[in-house]
Amino acid sequence: MPRPKGKTDAFLRCSSLFLLLSLLISSAHAGEAETHLQAARLHCDGTLYPSLCVSTLNGIRGLTSKNLPQIISAAVSLTIGEVYSSSSNCSGILRQRTAALSGPQRIALNDCLELLDQTAVFLRDTVSGLSSTGNASRRVDDLRTLLSASIANQYTCLDGFINDSSGKSSPFRSTIESRIGHLSRLVSNALALVGKISSNGAVSTLDEPFAGYGKVNRDSFPSWLTRKDRGLLQAPVSGIKPNLTVAKDGSGNFTTISAAVAAAPSNSNTRFVIYIKAGGYFENVDVDSKKTNLMFIGDGMGKTVVKASRNVVDGWTTFRSATVAVVGKRFIARDMTFENAAGPSKEQAVALRSGSDLSAFYRCSFVGYQDTLYVHSLRQFYRQCDIYGTIDFIFGDAAVVLQNCSLYARKPNPNQKNIFTAQGRQDPNENTGISIQGCKVAAAADLIPVKSSFKSYLGRPWRQYSRTVYINSFMENIIDPAGWLPWSGNFALSTLYYGEYRNRGPGSNTTRRVTWPGYRVIKSSTEANQFTVRSFIQGDQWLGPTGIPFILGL
Repeated sequence: MPRPKGKTDAFLRCSSLFLLLSLLISSAHAGEAETHLQAARLHCDGTLYPSLCVSTLNGIRGLTSKNLPQIISAAVSLTIGEVYSSSSNCSGILRQRTAALSGPQRIALNDCLELLDQTAVFLRDTVSGLSSTGNASRRVDDLRTLLSASIANQYTCLDGFINDSSGKSSPFRSTIESRIGHLSRLVSNALALVGKISSNGAVSTLDEPFAGYGKVNRDSFPSWLTRKDRGLLQAPVSGIKPNLTVAKDGSGNFTTISAAVAAAPSNSNTRFVIYIKAGGYFENVDVDSKKTNLMFIGDGMGKTVVKASRNVVDGWTTFRSATVAVVGKRFIARDMTFENAAGPSKEQAVALRSGSDLSAFYRCSFVGYQDTLYVHSLRQFYRQCDIYGTIDFIFGDAAVVLQNCSLYARKPNPNQKNIFTAQGRQDPNENTGISIQGCKVAAAADLIPVKSSFKSYLGRPWRQYSRTVYINSFMENIIDPAGWLPWSGNFALSTLYYGEYRNRGPGSNTTRRVTWPGYRVIKSSTEANQFTVRSFIQGDQWLGPTGIPFILGL
């Protein structure tokens, strides 16, 4: 039956109105979507992976109404999900492919799981820091430290799948590499965005101490150490009342260091002191993330010695080879020796690995050959310590200062070279590097008679943005005139940052140094000041002037 004309006209008018409204709404949504996308592109300008950044930020609801810290917080929250995905992938390989896994591959996968767990904690702390009351620009360095450590963790995971003897990668590396790589790129983008906070936030300068830091103190140690802690570092052993004592002869609470660490409280907010009497302790010691505010006190370098011999030739990863591994925050050690006795033929063999934030080592020695001291990540300080080794014997991706320390090259195997450092900065936005200030660069007793037979170098670039500086240090004549050694071909020679400033001694002559784009003889005090304890690691907020000789600036 034909529709009555009046009703037909009404129907057409309603249909037209509905279509118009639909077009208007669609146009409005398209406009909002374009504005949203443009905002994402604007924020992502300058990141290393802009396409990934835009796709991440474009998925955040209400992007245009959020400030930069809120945007980064949302992006990091999404990244945490990728951490869990990578962790599930590693767990799945362990469960489903057990029969196909070698012992070293199982160790590497378990390393990855530990590192991913740490990364999840770092990212949650980042979100917490971004959402804290007050302007987030005042906490930029804390945030950069956490994100830099998260990047270091992912590359450490992948490193475990390289067979160090052959230089070939395990077939299981490719199974996890795409997810780990994606996760690293997400963190890299977050790190680049954090760098914009101080210029976009209401406060353009960092005018408050960072979380965990304190203001300048007029004593000899980091201000994040309590007055009691500083007393513990300076007092004679006889004047200290430890919480637990370790003694080989049974006169203490325990005969092993590991047993004392296990008995220490978890998540302690106060200092817990373990006194380790003179003797040789042949064990591997792990101070995990729950063991916070722990302190080891020995009877002196060479008197209290903890020694083991794990190494990569025998199937351990570099990460897991450490005689002592420290992760719990605010760890302190004084007056003792950490040694890996595997020998020069066993390749990577770590004496101490530290991923402990705000950790300090005072009057300690670290003895090994290749990869002796693994300054893995976060913020570390070494004072009046002795470090012995051959190849890359101070390495890692921490923000670390070694001050008034002695660095000793040992006699390596025939046809080997000595390389003092191999810094692992992978991303140009990381706030990491090795700063060697007021130290001695020398030959150990076993190298002195044969030092003309072996070349020694200040460092080589382990990662793309490797950063190491020597300031006001004394260099013996063991340093090759070129000073620095390539890693492989032209790798990183344009992107590294290696600097020397006002060093002295026969090995410090820079007239025949390498001519790489990334190397410089630092001539400007302004440039050099970037790498002092005040500027490089904000030492005026956590490394106070000292009764023991100590320099904040130049």
